[in-house]
Amino acid sequence: MRVLLVEDDTILGAAVRDHIAADSHSVDWVTRLDAAIDHLDSAAYDLVLLDLMLPDGQGIAFLRDLRRKGSVTPVIILTALDQISDRINGLNAGADDYMTKPFDLSELSARLNAVARRYSGNPNPLVRLGDLQVDLAARTVMRNGRSIDLTAREWALFEAFVQRPGQVVSKTQLEERLYTFGAEVESNTIEVHVSRLRKKLGHSVIDTVRGIGYRLGGAR
Repeated sequence: MRVLLVEDDTILGAAVRDHIAADSHSVDWVTRLDAAIDHLDSAAYDLVLLDLMLPDGQGIAFLRDLRRKGSVTPVIILTALDQISDRINGLNAGADDYMTKPFDLSELSARLNAVARRYSGNPNPLVRLGDLQVDLAARTVMRNGRSIDLTAREWALFEAFVQRPGQVVSKTQLEERLYTFGAEVESNTIEVHVSRLRKKLGHSVIDTVRGIGYRLGGAR
């Protein structure tokens, strides 16, 4: 998942970024709303983590503007504003979840993944794919009771397919799952990881759509 973190507290921002990155997500971190707008205009994000008190404005106004423009990107608010009225305002502005500081990073991960599953159309974290049992919450893949080990990048790509059943995912979209802004992208990275996923999970788990990208297939 590619996540945009909008947080001006450098200590908290670094902790959140590192924690989410350790969960195999690609994270771009900005400290101002104008930078957030530039990033959203330049790349497709799966989710935004939004502070409400930024140096150049209010996160609520930013969120309302996003929704007025038709953006359906899920947003989780992270803020020190903990009054019921603040929560109501945030949710009514279009937020999908609201967490008050300080918060547990593991809980943040759980809520992030839950929101992502709802947007993928299947809130159930358990997915059956041929003879594979996939647990999106635990980030595990099993076949006949035996665990299949995936690297962080392999999981990030596999999750992208599982969350978009039947949809073609382009190479560019997959690269955005793995890399943040400014990172150097090797030309054959996606092909290499798709090949490794097929070897571990079954050749039919990912179909190639020539000239377009890849999509989830069946596994056997």
